[in-house]
Amino acid sequence: MRDEIIKIKEKVKELEDRVTKLENIVFQDSSFKPLKKKISIREFILQKKPKTATQKVLVIGYYLEHFEKMECFTVKDVENGLRQAKEYAGKNISDLINKNIKKGYVMECKEKNGRLKTFTLTNSGEKFVENELGK
Repeated sequence: MRDEIIKIKEKVKELEDRVTKLENIVFQDSSFKPLKKKISIREFILQKKPKTATQKVLVIGYYLEHFEKMECFTVKDVENGLRQAKEYAGKNISDLINKNIKKGYVMECKEKNGRLKTFTLTNSGEKFVENELGK
């Protein structure tokens, strides 16, 4: 019985050493990046804390481009984003997008999605969301 306990302890020690070596390899490898769970649109809006409906639409546009990998978005895409986030920004989303266009944060894309106009954030719009919101 005593010999069995000694063998088990030796095996446990051997396994602990192997795990330690593997952890050292993984965590010293600079290309290793732990998996990140994708943030939800609701979480992103809560993080950025937009103060106005116009800013909320801008944040949703940013989310669609950066997290959903959309090159351009439509008014319908923004409405769907609002619905997913359980947020309200008013009835006229087109007007809110136009206000962002006037501020230089959004511009119209050349492509259309069917008959719908498409939009994309400008560099200024991206910087505003990244640097000014959520502080």
